[in-house]
Amino acid sequence: MAVKIVETSLRDGHQSLFATRMTTDEVVSMAKILDDAGYYALEVWGGATFDACMRFLNEDPWERLRKIRAVCKKTKLQMLFRGQNILGYRHYSDDVVDMFCKKSIENGIDIIRVFDALNDIRNLRQAVKSTKKYGGECQIALSYTTSPVHTIDYYVNFAKEVEKLGADSLCIKDMAGVLLPEDATKLFTALKKNTKLQLELHSHCTGGICEMTYMAAVKAGCDIVDTSLSPLSGGTGQPSTQAFNSALKGTDLAPNLNEDVLHECEPIMDKVVSKYLSNGTLNPKALTTNPNILTYQVPGGMLSNLMSQLKGQNAMDRYDDVLKEVPRVRKEMGYPPLVTPLSQMVGTQAVLNVLMGRYKMVAKEIKDYLHGKYGQAPAPVDEDILKQIVGDDEIITCRPADLLQPEFEGLKEKYKDIAKCDEDVLSLALFENVATEFLKNKYTTEKDEIEEFNLFI
Repeated sequence: MAVKIVETSLRDGHQSLFATRMTTDEVVSMAKILDDAGYYALEVWGGATFDACMRFLNEDPWERLRKIRAVCKKTKLQMLFRGQNILGYRHYSDDVVDMFCKKSIENGIDIIRVFDALNDIRNLRQAVKSTKKYGGECQIALSYTTSPVHTIDYYVNFAKEVEKLGADSLCIKDMAGVLLPEDATKLFTALKKNTKLQLELHSHCTGGICEMTYMAAVKAGCDIVDTSLSPLSGGTGQPSTQAFNSALKGTDLAPNLNEDVLHECEPIMDKVVSKYLSNGTLNPKALTTNPNILTYQVPGGMLSNLMSQLKGQNAMDRYDDVLKEVPRVRKEMGYPPLVTPLSQMVGTQAVLNVLMGRYKMVAKEIKDYLHGKYGQAPAPVDEDILKQIVGDDEIITCRPADLLQPEFEGLKEKYKDIAKCDEDVLSLALFENVATEFLKNKYTTEKDEIEEFNLFI
């Protein structure tokens, strides 16, 4: 059976390589061409795009989605959704999760890929329920990592729970690019035997093994893979769409994408990549291979964040020490997968441990994590560290969102002067300070433009 392709260049491609700085015009110019390529889906929204649009680009993320939908008539549009965290960095109430799913689907999303940083199934339930409620296709992503507790049985059991939950498909989300080819063969073989769900693989080329892993996975039954158009492939991004399409040509697995369409889009994307290389947004190091991540399991985005923190402290000479500290902190925290927001939390704590002394200073988010506010750790947390940081405080054992009161209507009332629609309220719910400034500027500018137009006529 032919392998299906999800094109990631318009979301994860530029998120992984140059901090999600591609503009809406750039995304739309390529989306309307790629709509004719024969992809299973285009990943165009979610992840860090929502925050980056408002914070750095002065763009409305909802308008971006509507513009993409307007030019994509044939291909499903996909987004990445952090479970109860939605696109933010804390848990939100169920009514906010529900409304976000509703509005995402209304504005053009077909597939919502939902993951939880801890693989805590409780943190996925509301997003799955709401996606299905509003007619969307829900894919649950399993955050892949390796540890004494993350075994084949662990992943198979998770897949069975996902199937019971009512998801349409399961993605193995290998955010650090550490899934080895032989392990991929074993994993996908076991998943195929134990679930009827459609299976997808998402990984990164940072460690230099991704293409081999993809081939092993599809031969073991993986139905869909995530790739990125060549100018935005490799390094911390995904494998090349064109290369993968060619590698399977003439076989039963051939994706049969329209190569003429891919070639038409290449020069446009080349121009975009050159722009971000020349202005320094795209660091050439992001395009290189770093097999060390196979040892440290540090995703590309986390690597750049660690470097940024160390540069800010004039401590780049401690970089190797921090990389060695990351797996130690991760073990002490109960082996959480290093994916947003846990990757940032573990990385920051590793930096603090190296620069200030081990756990002499503890990040607020780590304290919240140890108090159970993010969900259940995959393995027991180090008892000495837990006692040192938590002491006799109560630890949450229920689903964290069960402790949250509904938020949406309260925010709607609070911001009735600047929120013109439910989408604005959701922007404020996720990124209150950033969205407040953005929306004030947006509607002030629009008002001024209308007044100028009226004067002109």
